[in-house]
Amino acid sequence: MFTPRPFLHSDMPRLQETVAEWIATAGRDAYDHVGELPHRVYDNLRGGPPVGDLVHVWEDEHDGRVGGITICLRFGTAFDAFCAPELRGTDAERAMLTFAADTTTRHMADDEEYVLTDLFETDATRGRLLNELGFAFFRVWDDVNTRDLTDLPPVVVPEGFAVRAATLADAEALAEARNASFGSDWTGAAYRDGMMTRPGYDPGYEIVAEAPDGRIGAYTVAWVDERNGLGHFEPVGTHEAFRRRGLASAVMTEAMRRMAELGLRRVTVNHDAENAPAAKLYGSLGFTRECRTHGYRRAKAQDSTSR
Repeated sequence: MFTPRPFLHSDMPRLQETVAEWIATAGRDAYDHVGELPHRVYDNLRGGPPVGDLVHVWEDEHDGRVGGITICLRFGTAFDAFCAPELRGTDAERAMLTFAADTTTRHMADDEEYVLTDLFETDATRGRLLNELGFAFFRVWDDVNTRDLTDLPPVVVPEGFAVRAATLADAEALAEARNASFGSDWTGAAYRDGMMTRPGYDPGYEIVAEAPDGRIGAYTVAWVDERNGLGHFEPVGTHEAFRRRGLASAVMTEAMRRMAELGLRRVTVNHDAENAPAAKLYGSLGFTRECRTHGYRRAKAQDSTSR
């Protein structure tokens, strides 16, 4: 019997290790990279209700074994549910989906019409359960791209820029770069305390391109899953004042070089399927599309507990 409890920040390393083991056991069809856990919890949920209201760890009542993780209210309308391989397709997975959908619906703004989630296009088990719970496919969501960490291109750094690992002292400049690339509203203190010092994040894996004036022109967080020899990029951003100079390519290439030195074999990066500039950038670095994720939605008015 698996029951949910509120997530604690101290849970993050254990959850990443658990999901890495699930991937090693069952493959990637039902699981995104372990780096997506801190990204989605620390980045996607900031500024909303307390994280313990939105993220839950599903544990066995007898031995404390983790059977699932649910993350609710991403982007104000979406949820994730990651389930142990031996529970896939069972009432336990259905309970996690029901709980995550209803928790998200309860916290959504009144003017939102749909509660959303997504799945890998190859995950027939999750698709069946979502259909049974009243969800329907409505769009292709992301392209999932991959490349081997061999035959890497050289790290080409524009004159005057320096490509290096971030430090805590970069918090203010990283906040500015994120705001200028994605229109977010980070402050330096919020980025340092809400991301850089949280369990599961290592500043040494955030690679930045520092401009001559000290601003950060581009950045990426390189997430590492040593258990499966897999790296991942999330996010990749370029300050609006420094675009079209090859800085995103420079930070990604440097990060891939470091991943290869760690012994990782492959790296992934996802992007919205409609984002042509992202597809062009990643294609230029040797990434090819491995698969896609599909978006599913259900009208908010529906209640899965009645199904």
